Amino acid sequence: MANRDVVPTSRVLPHTDMVHPHTAAPTLNGGVHNFVTDHTVGPHDYTTRPHEVDHSVLKPHAPLHGPGRTQKLLKGDHNRSFFSFDDTALNKQIVATHAADIEELNVRPVLIIIEDIMRLGRPLTADSEHGAHVEPHIDPLHDKKLIHSTHPDEKVLHNAYHDDVAYSGSEHDIEIVKVLAFPINKISCEIVCKSSAGGEAHSVTMDLLRSLSNFSWDAKAVITFAAFAINYGEFWLVEQLQIKNPLAKNIATLKDLPDIMEHAGHLKDKFKSVVDLLNTILNVIHCIIEFKELPPPYISDQSPELSGAKAYIPTAVYWIIRSLLACASILLNLIGSGHEYMTSTSESMEILGLAHRLSVILDHLQKQLAVCKDLIHRKKAEDAYTAFKRLMEQSHIDNWKVLRAMIHPKEDQRPLWDGSKKQNERLEVLRSKYVLLLISDLELPHEELNVLHLIYNQQTMRHEYEVLWLPIVGPTTSTTSSQLPNEAVFYDLRNNHMPWYSVDHPSLIEPVAVRYIREVWNFVHMPMLVVLDPQGKPSNIDALPMMWIWGSKAFPFTKTRESSLWDNVEWNIKLLADEIDLRIPEWINDNKVICLYGGEDIEWIRRFTNAARIVASALNVHLEMLYVGKRNPRAKVKRCHEIIHEQKLSHIFSLTDYYDYVWYFWVRLWSMWNSKKQLGMTVENDHIMQEIMDLLTFDSSEQGWAVFSRGNFEMTKGNGEIVLPVLENYQKWVHRVERPDQFVSVLDEEIRGTHPDHHCNRLILPGYTGYIPERVVCSECGKTMDKYVMYRCCTD
Repeated sequence: MANRDVVPTSRVLPHTDMVHPHTAAPTLNGGVHNFVTDHTVGPHDYTTRPHEVDHSVLKPHAPLHGPGRTQKLLKGDHNRSFFSFDDTALNKQIVATHAADIEELNVRPVLIIIEDIMRLGRPLTADSEHGAHVEPHIDPLHDKKLIHSTHPDEKVLHNAYHDDVAYSGSEHDIEIVKVLAFPINKISCEIVCKSSAGGEAHSVTMDLLRSLSNFSWDAKAVITFAAFAINYGEFWLVEQLQIKNPLAKNIATLKDLPDIMEHAGHLKDKFKSVVDLLNTILNVIHCIIEFKELPPPYISDQSPELSGAKAYIPTAVYWIIRSLLACASILLNLIGSGHEYMTSTSESMEILGLAHRLSVILDHLQKQLAVCKDLIHRKKAEDAYTAFKRLMEQSHIDNWKVLRAMIHPKEDQRPLWDGSKKQNERLEVLRSKYVLLLISDLELPHEELNVLHLIYNQQTMRHEYEVLWLPIVGPTTSTTSSQLPNEAVFYDLRNNHMPWYSVDHPSLIEPVAVRYIREVWNFVHMPMLVVLDPQGKPSNIDALPMMWIWGSKAFPFTKTRESSLWDNVEWNIKLLADEIDLRIPEWINDNKVICLYGGEDIEWIRRFTNAARIVASALNVHLEMLYVGKRNPRAKVKRCHEIIHEQKLSHIFSLTDYYDYVWYFWVRLWSMWNSKKQLGMTVENDHIMQEIMDLLTFDSSEQGWAVFSRGNFEMTKGNGEIVLPVLENYQKWVHRVERPDQFVSVLDEEIRGTHPDHHCNRLILPGYTGYIPERVVCSECGKTMDKYVMYRCCTD
């Protein structure tokens, strides 16, 4: 490195090796002046090089001021570039100085003091942009934490941190500060002594590492920074108080501070670089401490993620100490040299180079720390998930533990929203009750929501259970955020469409619960209804089919209850249509012939309804026909509704909400098919299963179909290519119908006796059935149907 102007030799500080360690560190901001890259540990050269000494100081009347009267406080090898070194060799030297035998210390209390000193100090570049420094309190009377009265007439400065510890820290923190006070002051003296003696940069750094050999790596860095902070803070404290305090004014005079302040503008850029470097050092130290604080149960020192990072820490501490020495050197050179001290280009480059070096180190450590934290987070999440699974499998006195594990309110928050009362409630309102968890995302189908709303309002056992909506909107690891990309959708659903309970916000649902719902209960997109019994045990993880089929009569929605309900029913129009339309129960009571028909071919519908009315009129049969569309009611079905209504071809659902009723009719059929399948029933051994299969097969074709029933008694059915010709040729069999109540029976015989030359039935399973059987037989011929995967879009 090129030589530079330094402190005038007439003002070289005396050697201070004999300073007692208990003596307060001098207000000189001791440090190093010039970093070099001679990493060979050798004899310390604390002497000044001949060519660097202004020999005029040997003259009896040499002037105290003047150009060229400076010396370097710290020396090095000028023939090497700043960063040309062998990292491996350097690291070995650094590690060789380490012989930690002191119990691990929490150095954060000391680091807090350091940051306070940096904040309260007022460098020449003080502004919020670069140093996050604030204007300090000039008058101690305005800050009670800076006043300590030992006598009515005496007020002395008191360390603000110790009062802070009394307010916010623990006794252990106070003790740590006291324990480290001695080594901090000792290192402060060493910095001043060795630097002013002209030691070589690398050698001085290694000496400090040896002095701190018994401490952990984070403690080495914090102690050295604290030693620097003492001198740094004393420098600015004197500068701040010199206006009002005579003692400070006299000290400032001896340090030539007034002269320095008059020419502060010349040093502005230098102090900006120093402040930036100090901030980088603090960030690196925080990163090192965070590595130390990683929880051992979740990551061991032997893990590759942590061991690789810790191997890098000794080198990081080395460069922290060297950088602190460089910062201290600037203040040490400044004291006593006044405005004559102008930093050289090499020194500026050195500070920038150190800042770059530490920035690279910080970036590397932060990336490794992020990897370690991610590993810990995943392990913690896995442990929490395992604990949650175990909780869900255990027996409890009531459902309280399960509810609290699924929904975690913040502080004293009421986490539930009562949709009927429009107010927040505590979790206790669900305690010891059956809780039906309605699980969905925010794309809850309106028809499904409307039908649930209808069933909920009609239930007769509301005191036995409550419904709770759990909106699953985030990932399994997420989501403490209170912000949703579609907040308006959530609040609209919660406030206007949910008469039951809802969580006040999706973020209140624990991530482990979200993961369990996805992985164990297999929630993907379609809504599901999970029943928690009063003890918090899931008694049915998909109760929606039972709700669609039986409504509240299925309570308590267990498999046992489902089986018993099937044992007590027969295949009839009441099971098929239930109370989807309020006219159906009336028609049943009046023993009318009820015809439900579907399809989307309007020409076939015209022919079929016309033929049915002709036959009913000829036989004096009271016939009521209702159009139920198709499972996926598209635009064609809507158009069919409109035409049937305009031309009065038959009854239809209300045009305003026909979609909900059509959807409900078909989802009940699919729910019956699923329910029977899960109970082990097949087309071969269960009559109801066969009837359901026929209707689902009819709907999967492009043709129309019809079901006829006399009241709640005999029934018959057929697809379009069979039932329409039978009705149109009624004159061939009408003579067999002696009474109107024989119509359905005779029609059934005709339909069963008609067999087309060829048939090819197909069954299209919806994507949300949840159960895809390996083998399905044709309900007509009994042959095994070929299995295909069909993706179909609207073909209107």
